Amino acid sequence: MPQHAGDEGERLRLNRIGGAGESADFAEDVRRGLTARRKSLPPKYFYDDLGSQLFEAICLLPEYYPTRAESEIFARRSAEIVGAAAAGSRLTLVELGSGSAAKTRRIIEAILERQRRLEYLPIDISTAALEASAHSLLQDYPTLAVNAYAGDYDAALPLVGAQLGEEGRALVLFLGSNIGNFDRTEARDFLRRLRDILRAGDCLLLGADLKKDPAVLEAAYDDALGVTAAFNLNLLARINREFDADFDLRSFRHVALYDSAEGRVEMHIESTRSQTVNVRALGLVINFDAGEHIHTENSYKYDLAELSALADVTGFARTHTWLDNGERFSSNLFVTR
Repeated sequence: MPQHAGDEGERLRLNRIGGAGESADFAEDVRRGLTARRKSLPPKYFYDDLGSQLFEAICLLPEYYPTRAESEIFARRSAEIVGAAAAGSRLTLVELGSGSAAKTRRIIEAILERQRRLEYLPIDISTAALEASAHSLLQDYPTLAVNAYAGDYDAALPLVGAQLGEEGRALVLFLGSNIGNFDRTEARDFLRRLRDILRAGDCLLLGADLKKDPAVLEAAYDDALGVTAAFNLNLLARINREFDADFDLRSFRHVALYDSAEGRVEMHIESTRSQTVNVRALGLVINFDAGEHIHTENSYKYDLAELSALADVTGFARTHTWLDNGERFSSNLFVTR
């Protein structure tokens, strides 16, 4: 890919790999999830344009400590992180779920202190978020090239793997405790698929939220301002917009709770009354009892022993861990074996 410093157009490639299939997948997931005995919707559909903006707002909330804690680690440790990942080699940077790439700037700057040019391969479900972050980054870093993938991880990862040459190392960023959205089995399966596209010596920087006081965890997912509630309920609004549904958002409420046995925060949408919802474009009529839930997200929390075990069973070794001052959040360097 061209990497000329002066021309932004020559340094940007945006690959749209969702296409018509994404809408079809959403329709099938809505049909299956809302007609199940225990209703659920996959969290990846939170991130339409509005949902992505709401999540960026969540990251600024006082209750939502993971973003600040991870940013603190990067402010203090970026050069150390990059040095450990590079081990004297030239780096290519990959990011899963890149969003606005605000925290990524610290890593980019640390890499560019070591090498003149850098290729950055972000993956995100939101094309708008990718475009906005890419243009901003290219304006600020003249020797950066962006080869972006708009789509889900399963579709994008093989394409990204094909871009990795024989020389240098890849540093993959999976930040913000996104690994927590997978259950324990899914996390192992996902990291094994990621390992399959990497070469020996490539690295994963894995952000993982740590287990702590349940009150702190629940507040992080149920803020006083109600931004997380709006983020959760926007999933119903998206179904209204895209499938001509008639969810009355005032008749549903956001619920967040911590399950200590499973080590996870759960997000739900609760029906506040008995009601019927029509999803006309899909030919669905959905009945809700008062108090019935739609399960929308899990956020699993880890301790360091669990992270070491996760690395070991997926073809990595946990070689370094950096914590924020409050020891609330971890940035973990997994190196391929």
